[in-house]
Amino acid sequence: EAEIDAIIDDSFTRAGEDGFPVLPSPSSPVSAPTAQPKNWNTAQPNNRITVLESINSALHVALETDRRVYVLGEDILDPYGGAFKVTRGLSTRFPERVLTTPISEAAILGICNGMALRGLRPVAEVMFGDFVTLMADQLINHAAKFRWMYNDQVRVPLVLRLPMGGRRGYGPTHSQSLEKHLLGAPGLRTVAPNSLGSPSDLLLSAIADDDPVLFVEHKLLYTRPILEAKDLLDWEIAKTDGPYPTFTLRASNIEASSITIATYGYNFELAREAARELMYEYEIFSEIILFSQLSPFELSPLFDSLRRTGRLLTIEEGAQTLGWGAEIAARTAEQGPGGVRIQRLGALDLPIANAKSLEDDILPSHPKIVQVALNLLGK
Repeated sequence: EAEIDAIIDDSFTRAGEDGFPVLPSPSSPVSAPTAQPKNWNTAQPNNRITVLESINSALHVALETDRRVYVLGEDILDPYGGAFKVTRGLSTRFPERVLTTPISEAAILGICNGMALRGLRPVAEVMFGDFVTLMADQLINHAAKFRWMYNDQVRVPLVLRLPMGGRRGYGPTHSQSLEKHLLGAPGLRTVAPNSLGSPSDLLLSAIADDDPVLFVEHKLLYTRPILEAKDLLDWEIAKTDGPYPTFTLRASNIEASSITIATYGYNFELAREAARELMYEYEIFSEIILFSQLSPFELSPLFDSLRRTGRLLTIEEGAQTLGWGAEIAARTAEQGPGGVRIQRLGALDLPIANAKSLEDDILPSHPKIVQVALNLLGK
């Protein structure tokens, strides 16, 4: 034990004396910023409902109002209530329909497929969305296909909740945004809550959906308050009809905008900060198209905005190559208004690092968005 203690003490000493690691230089359109611009959104009120509380409320409502709803996942029972506490209180109120599972993601979804085929509406939680890869066969070859394979005689109404994303120092296998790998699977719907809409309504719509839904929750959104009108005084907001709306934000009292920013989930927080800096520091006005549904695509609001701006910047936290933004860009080039200039911003094509300095370099950020937007505008 003394020898082990000495090794640990020595390791901490050497780590403390080390400098911050430096990223290698992969090809990337964005270099790390040399200075941190002003943060426009630092104050967060403590007395509002958060995204986490909104999702938790939806699960309580669903279990209370529909006896077909079951919730499954690892360590979701009280008092623990799940790794991010989204399921807290559920097992106390509904002990027979909140089921803790073994650490076997494929088994969790396989059980949910069977339950859905027999008329139930299971909601499964993956502790970390990174491990959706272990469910790929059950999702793509079973849940997504059964409706077609059996000539519409069966449906698979399940929801798979996926906590995704980095910026918490969890490292390469617990910090990824892997949703892009599933967006092209026919039969799967993918939605992502944000702080502007109602995560509760979005989840209840997903539970009511007769087809499988991937519900992508960025971990940093959990503690964010749901935005109110007073938070958005700089913006005019419109949204589409339907259960999974797309939001369009335009700078208030401005005749013309110069750039359209398309994004989803937590990246809306970064896009909003960047748009405010572009507006106040550079007098550049943006429109933000905020998607709730990532697939299948509904791009009419985006194309409407691009007819006004002629410039598109897509933002996602997944690795940029072959990502959501690439498909948005391709469809814009094929189907959208002509002559649009396009730039994408995503994570560098590297595993997510543990060290905060490297993680910040790898992932999109408010300063990177400003820099890419200025480049797109030739500033």
